[in-house]
Amino acid sequence: MNSLPRVRDLLELSYWKLRPGPRNSISDVAGVHVGHTTLVDGKGPLIPGKGPVRTGVTVVVPHGGNLYREKVVSAAHVINGFTKAVGLVQVEELGVIESPIALTNTLNVGLVADGLIEYSIRSNPEIGITAPTVNPVVLECNDGYLNDIQGRHVKQHHVLEALRRASEDFEEGSVGAGTGTIAFGFKGGVGTSSRIVPTALGSYVVGVLVQSNFGRLEDLIVGGVPVGKFLKGSTHSGGSGSINVVVATNAPLTSRQLRRVARRVQSGLARVGGYVYHGSGEVVVAFTTAFRVRHGARELASFSALPDEELNNFFRGVVEAVEEAVLNSMFNSTTMDGRDGRVVHQIPVDRVVELVEKHGAASTNRSGSS
Repeated sequence: MNSLPRVRDLLELSYWKLRPGPRNSISDVAGVHVGHTTLVDGKGPLIPGKGPVRTGVTVVVPHGGNLYREKVVSAAHVINGFTKAVGLVQVEELGVIESPIALTNTLNVGLVADGLIEYSIRSNPEIGITAPTVNPVVLECNDGYLNDIQGRHVKQHHVLEALRRASEDFEEGSVGAGTGTIAFGFKGGVGTSSRIVPTALGSYVVGVLVQSNFGRLEDLIVGGVPVGKFLKGSTHSGGSGSINVVVATNAPLTSRQLRRVARRVQSGLARVGGYVYHGSGEVVVAFTTAFRVRHGARELASFSALPDEELNNFFRGVVEAVEEAVLNSMFNSTTMDGRDGRVVHQIPVDRVVELVEKHGAASTNRSGSS
């Protein structure tokens, strides 16, 4: 993880009712790994196809086995469909994911999908020959304000490199798919958080990872305080952009139940001031590691799922974790320059903490927890 402070290191918000997992990360769901490849190169005027480069790719791997042969139950929810994501139609139809989930920039979707296909074929050479094709899932944000997005600089080998690097411990902030992103007029990026979810049948984990590239400065809320009204950020804060959210859990939930959990992501985005403006794409992919769906199985599939009455704490957990993950993505992102001399600054963390402690309706305090 990063050496920069995360939100919970500085603020303890009293309305967060559920405790985080030991890493406060999507990787608190056992078996889930995350990897990045970060591309930063060049300075000065934009030369389309050449640079400067401020982009990357992030991959979320649901388990360490063969995903094509052992698929995970999943769901997709599109809050706002201004997106060029791929793979969601089949996820919606079949309710399973059979490849790692990748996040990148808008014009790099095809090349990143090619990387996931190559990764799957290397482990399953029968794909497309004696077995069905594979469905790569790629989510995207437009990082063209800082990055030479036409250059499509993320290549197949960068995707494979991110997959090789995937682990339980990974960086947040201006890395991977978050290298060139902007949130609420400040540097956005990759953020994560988790919650332990108690039920009558035992405790489970729900974790989220976000790629934040959305929001207007004047809308930014932290700890219930409209801090954006007191801050000065980048001139590039018109609200257009995107945020992608990956939700993971180890709870035995069906695809229908995962979709219900995914829909609550919007409440977490509203807590930080997300209004789902035109031009912004908000996409959620959710999966559970509780089941493995064997490829080509010809016998009856049998598994037990939690009753719907036990979902309320999952709803709360995902709302809290999304709010915290978005703030982590900003607190852990550093100032980034990009094409044409453009600069997007890190959010002024100390000033934000001061405002929340002064004006917050919820009590806050400095905390050494992580």
